[in-house]
Amino acid sequence: MLEHGGRLRRAAVEYGIPLADWLDLSTGVNPNGWPVPPIPAETWARLPEDDDGLSEAACAYYGARHALAVAGSQAAIQALPLLYRQLHGPCRVGVAAPGYAEHAQAWGTAGHEVVNIPVGAGLPAIATLDRGQARSYDVLVLIHPNNPTGQTYAPTTLLAWHERLAARGGWRGQPPRSHSFAAPRGGAQPALGRPGGWLVIDEAFMDATPASSLAAHAHLPGLIVLRSLGKFFGLAGARVGFVLAEAALLERLRDLLGPWAVCGPARHIASLALRDTPWQDAARPKLIAAAARLADVLAHHGLPPSGGSALFQRVETARAGEIHAALARHGILTRLFEHPASLRFGLPGTASEWTRLDAALAKISP
Repeated sequence: MLEHGGRLRRAAVEYGIPLADWLDLSTGVNPNGWPVPPIPAETWARLPEDDDGLSEAACAYYGARHALAVAGSQAAIQALPLLYRQLHGPCRVGVAAPGYAEHAQAWGTAGHEVVNIPVGAGLPAIATLDRGQARSYDVLVLIHPNNPTGQTYAPTTLLAWHERLAARGGWRGQPPRSHSFAAPRGGAQPALGRPGGWLVIDEAFMDATPASSLAAHAHLPGLIVLRSLGKFFGLAGARVGFVLAEAALLERLRDLLGPWAVCGPARHIASLALRDTPWQDAARPKLIAAAARLADVLAHHGLPPSGGSALFQRVETARAGEIHAALARHGILTRLFEHPASLRFGLPGTASEWTRLDAALAKISP
């Protein structure tokens, strides 16, 4: 199992600080998430039904034509490499690095050749690829904004890369009649054409800046966009994510994942959150302002961020391990990265949490 943020219980044991006394800044989850209402009892008593309107709500929110609900985007991250191998055999995959490590792990575990593509403060190395080099990859996997560097890409650039990859071939077939993908399992499926290159874009941190998303283009053959309710909506525990892609690909992915991928209560909450436009519109500027405030606080204490998004800031420093441990002794958990040495700071959620972070940084500043 790879390391991730949010291991608060382990930190509580390691540092001898009660669980309730911690400030967890390690996950990049909105600390003031969508307010969850009471959940109807029947959602616990009935099997989930995939024609309950959740896919339609997701399509409306993301501006996509087709959406498949999955048990967090992690489920798709693990299943997509298996699906590609099932359809086309092993391939060569370029994965942004540093980045969310589960992508490279999943493609490698499925037997594909994984090539790390460096992502720096400027343009990533992939930006220099010419047409011939781009075609040397079967799949490109990007995190947009990148986690943990915050690297972003112009949508026109992403679409150009997709065009190069898709030139290998593509999916062919008629889409189903609805967004729900509720056709009987084992029935006729859309036919697939010769192998086409994939561009997989993980947009888990995109919600605060939706204009930069490629969700509206995800119906194009070979373009796959992953979205998550965990970060922006603060619903990480619900384990709800979406795959936005061409209908034929989603049919195959649905069959691979099996029935009831997302539980009924989580589907109910996700539908309500996706339809709550007033909350979404109010949350976006608040998060962007909070991220700017966090960058100022860190810079004031000699830790200027090297990148970030609306939900986190990243500090690259040789002292990352030392600072991580020092903050942990004050009951503040950050996300530590070793290569390169860096820290990711999530957003404090209350005035007292902002004060607590500022005071702790003051004590450990050089």
